[in-house]
Amino acid sequence: MSIALKAEKISKYFYTPEKFKVLSDVSFEVQTGEFVSVVGKSGSGKSTMLYILSTMDTDYTGNLILNDQQITGRSVNKLAAFRNEHLGFVFQFHYLLPDFTCLQNVMIPALRLKKLSAAEIEHNAYEKLKTLGLEDQALKTASRISGGQQQRVAIARALINEPAIIMGDEPTGNLDSKNTEVVFDIFKQLAAEHNKTIITVTHDNDFAAKSDRIIEMKDGIIISHDRKPHEL
Repeated sequence: MSIALKAEKISKYFYTPEKFKVLSDVSFEVQTGEFVSVVGKSGSGKSTMLYILSTMDTDYTGNLILNDQQITGRSVNKLAAFRNEHLGFVFQFHYLLPDFTCLQNVMIPALRLKKLSAAEIEHNAYEKLKTLGLEDQALKTASRISGGQQQRVAIARALINEPAIIMGDEPTGNLDSKNTEVVFDIFKQLAAEHNKTIITVTHDNDFAAKSDRIIEMKDGIIISHDRKPHEL
């Protein structure tokens, strides 16, 4: 299998209120099509690490490779272009524009990428919503649908540019158990059937336990990143 992500000796300091090493020589790989959950107590460094992996934080030492491309050392503009084309993001809060329709929200990253016509993007956005069971919500404004539906629209938006890697920061943090299961099943299907690489930070131990692999962090280091026993 090919490697979707390779982190090599990633270290990071915070400088306020005083100098503090939040990540220390973090190294690991994620294979293409793997569904990985990153767990650890608050303050373990997992969200800081995800922010670096997502290319949005460049103030670190070490080396990051995504999709066989060297990421560390790229300019801000090149990182933004890479993100929009190769990465999809799902956060704890959906960050939908409330007065835009669900369809319009999903189209935004593709319109920014400018690879397809508006008509093609609209068609693709509708198909993404249809895949997630939301075709009947496409023309409703985002403020008029339920929280679980909003998070599925956010996933459709993350998928619109067909990213190779999807990163989630507490993607089920605001959802009840039923909607959490729906989101998990979507991620599992994306990995298993569409070869998407999924990396999520989560406090939900049940969610993590069902993913392909758990990376556990404590005090800025990885203390385990084992595959499940049946995969060894």
